[in-house]
Amino acid sequence: MTCRYGTQKQDYEHCLTWIKPSFLWMMYRCGWGEKADQETVLAVEIDRDGFDWALRQACLSHYDPDEHPDRGAWQRELKGSPARVQWDPERDLRLRPLSYRSLQLGLSGEASRRYADEWTVAIRDVTPLAREIRARVRSGETAAAAALLPEERPYPAPEGTPGLGRVS
Repeated sequence: MTCRYGTQKQDYEHCLTWIKPSFLWMMYRCGWGEKADQETVLAVEIDRDGFDWALRQACLSHYDPDEHPDRGAWQRELKGSPARVQWDPERDLRLRPLSYRSLQLGLSGEASRRYADEWTVAIRDVTPLAREIRARVRSGETAAAAALLPEERPYPAPEGTPGLGRVS
């Protein structure tokens, strides 16, 4: 879903923007920047306090009986939450699923507005990097491709992050 931000609050209310902290998961999602309407890959750096705020306000994107007393309680929580958490399999250089999961954070309403107006620190076009890594993977130069990957470290998510106990 494409979302264009305006300056009025209602523009943020009907939009869900997903933050994908994993470079390779993003490459899986956008097909290395080759999928239609996803040809540009941006790295958006956001404020840690903002990211943690969103995690503390989040609800799981799916019903989990270990986290919610019943489906109705989850639906009410989801409807009132400005953020949602989803845990998807991490990906390798060939975009195959790995045994561990990466966080995806969906933002809407207040969280989406804060993301756009307050939390964003920097935006970089990493499309050339994505294409270079993909070219090296295609030519069998996986070590060279891996050396180009952005550094990623485990993120110490705040206590109460939805689903954290099932993936950590």
